[in-house]
Amino acid sequence: MSNPQQLRYTKEHEWLSAAEDGVATVGITEYAANALGDVVYAQLPEVGGTVTEGETCGELESTKSVSDLYSPVSGEVVEANQDVVDDPSLVNSAPFEGGWLFKVRISAEPTDVLSAEDYAAFTHSDN
Repeated sequence: MSNPQQLRYTKEHEWLSAAEDGVATVGITEYAANALGDVVYAQLPEVGGTVTEGETCGELESTKSVSDLYSPVSGEVVEANQDVVDDPSLVNSAPFEGGWLFKVRISAEPTDVLSAEDYAAFTHSDN
């Protein structure tokens, strides 16, 4: 499993892109997608709503379980990925591309994110 180097990661298995014009993209990692199994439903935060770093902002339901979605950053949701709502399996097939979850206008830099290397070490110690 490879984690894109340019992304930052959380211990709750979300990824966060670098902000472009103050807006960052959020998704779940391949590790999390594999652990969940086949995702069949995605409840994403509402556009215009706010999310808070470390707090739940939605959920993903798979054939195995329901998992809370945590925001890796605080800010205003500017876009939710309707493609994932329509076809939740994108989370499994392309977690770092088409399976992204939402975009957020960051109000504060995240405080508890990991580099790709640190996230890889965290997930290996998790097994």
